[in-house]
Amino acid sequence: MENEYSKKAREFFRSGYNCAQSVFCAFCDETGMDFETALKLSSSFGGGMGRLREVCGAVSAMFMIAGIKCGYTEPDNDIIKGEHYARIQTLAEEFKKKHKTIICRELLGLPQGADSPVPSKRTEEYYKVRPCEQFIADAAEIIAEFLNIH
Repeated sequence: MENEYSKKAREFFRSGYNCAQSVFCAFCDETGMDFETALKLSSSFGGGMGRLREVCGAVSAMFMIAGIKCGYTEPDNDIIKGEHYARIQTLAEEFKKKHKTIICRELLGLPQGADSPVPSKRTEEYYKVRPCEQFIADAAEIIAEFLNIH
């Protein structure tokens, strides 16, 4: 079920922001981060981390939001760390339920290895064939549900 965050994330993606920026910045009101800082912080995670096609940027953004909202600060408290890592694993599993993987290249059916650092042009054809917009919307819905904000 699409919510205000997934709609906002889709709009950001359609306006040219990468997958991580689109999800992360949709939650600026929740994280208390200003938009420009949020854009810069999440900019490296697009295309599966700098187009390396590793963990999907939308998934990375979910994890960053969870960290801001529920993360730990005590470096020696293994109980708190474990609880937080369990949250992250739960988020990953929720995404996998919908898409079978959290790996960008697998989601897009791409071969092993990094992609060109130059992003694809955002044309109407790009949006028709690239499923990223749905991954972004799903990640936004998952983290919003996790945080119990709809």
